[in-house]
Amino acid sequence: MSQLEQLQDAIRHKLPELDMVIAWGTGFDPLHATPLFIREQGDLDKMTWGPLCVHNLATYLPGLKGKKVGVVVKGCDSRSIVQLLEESLIERENLTVFGLPCEGIVDLAKVEEALGPEAGFVREVREEGDALVVQTDSGDHRLSIAELRPQKCLSCRYPNPIIADQVLGEPREPVKDPTDPDLEALEAMSYDERMQYWTAQLDRCIRCYACRNACPMCVCRDHCIAQTRDPQWISQETGVAEKWLFQIIHAQHLAGRCTECGECERACPMDIPILTLKRKMNREIKEMFDFEAGTDPEATPPLFTFQVEEAKINERGW
Repeated sequence: MSQLEQLQDAIRHKLPELDMVIAWGTGFDPLHATPLFIREQGDLDKMTWGPLCVHNLATYLPGLKGKKVGVVVKGCDSRSIVQLLEESLIERENLTVFGLPCEGIVDLAKVEEALGPEAGFVREVREEGDALVVQTDSGDHRLSIAELRPQKCLSCRYPNPIIADQVLGEPREPVKDPTDPDLEALEAMSYDERMQYWTAQLDRCIRCYACRNACPMCVCRDHCIAQTRDPQWISQETGVAEKWLFQIIHAQHLAGRCTECGECERACPMDIPILTLKRKMNREIKEMFDFEAGTDPEATPPLFTFQVEEAKINERGW
């Protein structure tokens, strides 16, 4: 029985007890999976699972508080479940988690770049060993899955669900000695070089807030500081300064909370490497508080507590 068939069978038995189960289904073409809200048995046939299932479905959970919901998560996505539980943003007794050990997803931007604009409409996508075969109007394109992985998969230490009621499939080995070349390159820059780098990157920002909307930990979007007018913190001016201010506030609000799912960067229509900002903030939190978001269901995020004396903050020495 395939991993998808195991998942369908598990959901089939649990669905009568739930209001819905959030999984993945085929989107507007075979290349794009989409979130699927399963409410009846017939919806199970619409399910799909594989490297094209890129969305972190935990994003929907805070908006469904009070309902009995099942959710399918990859190993990395389960960190968001843990973090939402730590912050009491979802209720464990109303949640059923179906966990899938994951070998990694593919970066759809890399797929589209490899296909090129002349490829035409995507007719079929299938996995053949270590390759993704994409059938388009111009013929079959055989792409190496390893070369299509996003950076978050190349450095993933949590391929298996941290929290789950049922785990379907065999456990995967985490990446050994993970590195983050984007973050290392950023930290090697001088302060002036970093400012120049981010000024150039954020100049492309169109303030669409897709990064915020896709983030599972951005739960105050109805009262977001980026859009509130009473008080008004950020204007609607289109200069880099306002774009920079929004992204810095976004990163600060996720300090000690970001689970590095990469949804912000995936959703960005301008290909801005936003996740690097969050990874940098996470590195600082790890060094200062020895805390990693979404990895311990019993932990309390460091910025949710107060201690008069912090082990690594020498306030009186300043």
